[in-house]
Amino acid sequence: MELPDVNTMEKKLAEYKCDTNEAISLKLVRFPEDVDDDSTTFHPEYSHQVFGDDEVAFGYKGLQIQLFYAAGNLSTLFKVKYTSKVTETFDCVEADDVEGKIREIIPAGFTCNTDDFISLLEKEANFKPFGTLLHTYTVHSEEAGELTYQIHKAEVTCPGFREYHERLQTFLMWFIETASFIDADDDRWDFFLVFEKYNKDGETLYATVGYMTVYNYYVYPDKTRPRVSQMLILPPFQGEGHGAQLLEAVHRFYCSLPKVQDITAEDPSENYVKLRDYVLVKLCQGLPSFAVDKLHLGFSADMIKEAQDKLKINKKHARRVYEILRLRATDMSDEDKAREYRLEVKKRLFGPYRKNQRELAKMRKCLRPEELVSHMSQMDTQTQHEELEKSYQDVVEDYRRIIERLASQA
Repeated sequence: MELPDVNTMEKKLAEYKCDTNEAISLKLVRFPEDVDDDSTTFHPEYSHQVFGDDEVAFGYKGLQIQLFYAAGNLSTLFKVKYTSKVTETFDCVEADDVEGKIREIIPAGFTCNTDDFISLLEKEANFKPFGTLLHTYTVHSEEAGELTYQIHKAEVTCPGFREYHERLQTFLMWFIETASFIDADDDRWDFFLVFEKYNKDGETLYATVGYMTVYNYYVYPDKTRPRVSQMLILPPFQGEGHGAQLLEAVHRFYCSLPKVQDITAEDPSENYVKLRDYVLVKLCQGLPSFAVDKLHLGFSADMIKEAQDKLKINKKHARRVYEILRLRATDMSDEDKAREYRLEVKKRLFGPYRKNQRELAKMRKCLRPEELVSHMSQMDTQTQHEELEKSYQDVVEDYRRIIERLASQA
């Protein structure tokens, strides 16, 4: 019996591989016509947590995984479509259980029927934001004019909130690289939500824009340290300033609580650090200790104390704020002033390298020569200087972007 050519078989099977980031279509639906409008569709940035590191589903041609959400309360339509399945052609080959994998992360209560989903949209008029209103702001849009947004603080005890949060947190899997779901029953969690107000048939409705979860850690003897755990602005709303509005509102909320020691973040991403820098500089620039005439005197105990007492900002973050404000106040075309600034920032950046030198001194006492050589080559002085200069240039580039953003908002 003649065996089929293995390469031909592999090629044919490869046709049944689909990129899951492209196959998954997400939507936030306000109007029935949005369902078939491709311009309202967006796709995941990541799908490895559901479909493995290759972000591939095997066994289908033309795979489409639809996860459509009602814009407000996030009622869900879930459908899987494909043009052909591998089992139709090959007997002994299994297709991935795509539906099963998605069902593991989306809570029960979704519909698989488009007509049922469209009838659920009619209930959106009854959906109202959860919890307490903290802040209202407007954003000007070229198409829609002035749009109004609200930031609310919600409790897990709000009627309907637990189920709503279960639907909302599914977005984390697609947009945060190392996402995990939280135990919402723990009463030390705080939830902050952003909503857009919009009109439909003369009624005011609310659409979900994004959210943040914060965990309140205990600090001995009688303080708490709120730590930002997750933050996501949904893709259709990104780049409009909602992240900064949310972070500032949350910061101001915790500043009003006497028991709060300072506000931190869990394993922050680069984008989050840039956002935090922007918000903290905005908050600190009006403090007397950060006045322009004080900045060239260096990072002071007054700055640390005022940032901590008035804005619950810790020393490390206050130092970054000082460096950004000092850069803004420094004429970098003046060689002496520019050098002074550069040395000031490099002194801080050199901290980890100094620590390496101390560790190397300890190693000299206990390592054999050949072991020492391998460690020393990692810490070669020339390389350190180059690394330090690169770190400095990267930091200044980030700082300049923040200064430009502040100028554009002024």
